[in-house]
Amino acid sequence: MSEKQFEGKSAIVTGATRGIGKAIALELAKRGCNVAFNYASSADAAEEIKAEMEGLGVKAFADSCDVASTEEAANFVKQVKKEFGGLDFLVNNAGITRDNLILRMKEEDWDSVIDVNLKGAWNFSKAAVRLLMRNKTGGSILNISSVSGVVGMLGQSNYSASKAGMNGLTKSLAKEIASRKVTVNALALGLIETDMASEMNEEYREIILKEIPLGRLGNTQEVAEIACFLLSDSAKYITGQIIQADGGLAM
Repeated sequence: MSEKQFEGKSAIVTGATRGIGKAIALELAKRGCNVAFNYASSADAAEEIKAEMEGLGVKAFADSCDVASTEEAANFVKQVKKEFGGLDFLVNNAGITRDNLILRMKEEDWDSVIDVNLKGAWNFSKAAVRLLMRNKTGGSILNISSVSGVVGMLGQSNYSASKAGMNGLTKSLAKEIASRKVTVNALALGLIETDMASEMNEEYREIILKEIPLGRLGNTQEVAEIACFLLSDSAKYITGQIIQADGGLAM
């Protein structure tokens, strides 16, 4: 792997102020990629990450954007084009959970998860596709999905539905734009060590660990490196695929 394999390239990573999105954004920057990312309310965190990226010698752009808004997503992509001159990669990472059994789940918990996780990915894909298709060498979209969208998880009817929808979006969009050398894949993650995972009940955590053949949770750096591979020239012949990185949890 060339240290600056993405030099001169530009990417958008949604929801990159913490966890998986932050790790992917920083790894792209370390490899020479200019990175734009949105934030919902963490302006201070966004500025810190932006400064860290710029310290790596790349251009960085951060702005507030509600991914569930078609208009805001389109405006964000326009700003990125103005800042970077073009776009090579889109990582649809922004996501939320509102877990509960369906009998206890409120309508707004369903709507908000579908709007952010699924509509958000559609909004940014729609806005970014024209830019990606203009590249002579093509481009890549990577949707950060979950094994919950592959097998379904108890108490996650909204989240599982959003990620299953994201998987369908991945396959459909991959067929639509393959002729323009743009690949579209999804990374279906298992349990990853993030702030969200650290809040997990210890007893439940032990139960889950017993279900993972590799016996541990994944970490954000592992995810970032897999993501960079799927965006790279080494993965140019991979499209429309749901790649599971879950320690064997859903097999």
